[in-house]
Amino acid sequence: MPLPCLITMELLVDNASRDKASPGSPLPDLASDELAALYQAHSREIYYLTLRLLGDPQRAEDATHDVFLKAFRKWHDFRGDSSCRAWLYRIAINHCSNLRQSWHSRHVFATQDDVVEHNAAPVTESPLRVLEIKELGARIQKTLYALSEEYRLLLLLVADEELSYDEIAALTDQTADAVRGKLHRARKAFTTMFQRND
Repeated sequence: MPLPCLITMELLVDNASRDKASPGSPLPDLASDELAALYQAHSREIYYLTLRLLGDPQRAEDATHDVFLKAFRKWHDFRGDSSCRAWLYRIAINHCSNLRQSWHSRHVFATQDDVVEHNAAPVTESPLRVLEIKELGARIQKTLYALSEEYRLLLLLVADEELSYDEIAALTDQTADAVRGKLHRARKAFTTMFQRND
């Protein structure tokens, strides 16, 4: 299923260039084709992370675009101590945290149906299978939202199999051993709550 982004790479680059540029200031050392490659390589993972953190497909799409705009603007600050993927995840986590703390997110709520419908199976599958997937997705989402923010974040990050415990530790400002211990507790809590929602 392709990422439902309606913005083109050219528009993203043009907007970032216009926002960044002031008279006499150079643009970052990231060419538009490099930004496009970065976007193609990581946009789906960033989108799904922001979707799980925010719970609203439209806000997640907007947040994904914001993450790449911030990455474009701050490319010169990227030291290379971690992978680009881990750096983008850090930007996404911080951005979603800021969005959740805003007044709007504390007072306006998306319904669970919005998230589940957005992630529903393709229409080519049988209606019974689509319903099963929708119900399972709703149970998983309900269980994730019942967990603490820290446990939810750890489970979402570990679901991305390309991130190591050390990278997750760096993203969450804790040690790898602390990540392992908290992930164990988070998995147990998820399992218990998921079975309760049955």
